Amino acid sequence: MTEAITYASAGVDVEAGDKAVELMKDAVKATHNASVLGGVGGFAGLFDVSRLLSYQKPLLATSTDGVGTKVAIAQAMDIHDTIGFDLVGMVVDDIVVVGAEPLYMTDYIACGKVVPERIADIVRGIAAACSAAGTALIGGETAEHPGLLAAGEYDVAGAATGVVEASKLLGPERVREGDVVIAMASSGLHSNGYSLVRRVINRAGWALDRQVSELGRTLGEELLEPTRVYAADCLDLARTFDVDAELAVHGFSHVTGGGLAANLARVLPQGLVATVDRSTWELPPVFKLVSELGQVPLADLERTLNVGVGMVAIVSAPAADAVINHLADRGLPAWVMGTVARASAGDGPTDGPDYIQGAKGVDGGAVRLVGRYS
Repeated sequence: MTEAITYASAGVDVEAGDKAVELMKDAVKATHNASVLGGVGGFAGLFDVSRLLSYQKPLLATSTDGVGTKVAIAQAMDIHDTIGFDLVGMVVDDIVVVGAEPLYMTDYIACGKVVPERIADIVRGIAAACSAAGTALIGGETAEHPGLLAAGEYDVAGAATGVVEASKLLGPERVREGDVVIAMASSGLHSNGYSLVRRVINRAGWALDRQVSELGRTLGEELLEPTRVYAADCLDLARTFDVDAELAVHGFSHVTGGGLAANLARVLPQGLVATVDRSTWELPPVFKLVSELGQVPLADLERTLNVGVGMVAIVSAPAADAVINHLADRGLPAWVMGTVARASAGDGPTDGPDYIQGAKGVDGGAVRLVGRYS
């Protein structure tokens, strides 16, 4: 007699999923504020937006992203409570680029097998990062996909929604000739370029538990360093240095896939060029390691990795020193790395790897990289 097939025998453990929710719900609740309605486990997350009635013209901003192949490092090291910072950073820091406050976020975890403790660790990390960003985690989904993913494999994604007053919207139309470009230090590789990084270390035969003197820790610890979440810092800057004031923040650029120059070019208007001087900062050790170990050309390194700059602020010239000092007070290293000027025929070549324009489908301004890393 043929044995009956059940959902459990097909590889899906509903009880394990319920246990995971029990393990994570306190961390999720800790992100909730008075605007969050209902508890954990509802069909939909509810968020009270009554306060938007005080806005003259509220604009909703939304973003979605994942972590990419960095999850392979977390899985190999069996450390899962930091990958949430990578997810939240990739999502909410795209929203703050336009000056929007990220109100709430939802997550999605697909796995080959639900291990409650592992899922709870992932969500605890997401919740901790949401708390740091001032964002409520109001919903999510864990999906078990046996046969599609191996038992130890998972992937994560998320989406967030924010709001900005239309009159305070940041972007290319705010940027002016003479503005100053300020770099905010990254915490490491963040969450982009791991396909390149993993290829480099695999070819070199380096194990994740290898102690690397240049890094001051193991290779795996360095590669798993969580993404710095800039949301609270950027929102504080935007509120302190109002876009309409003399000391003003005019725009932000989140340095993710495509690298520093390509992402900065996206927030510049046509006709303006930002000149970025590499000599204003030292390439952090992990980027030097990837470059040297894999003999990665500089142009490829710069269009794949953040090279030590995770977020950029474009500010009025009189505001530059005050912005840097303000960020320093918040524990975030920042420095002037360039200026914005009107494009002219005598600026230099526009067809090499050091000149980027029209990145990510945006027909905007341009970025010219000059100098050598200090």
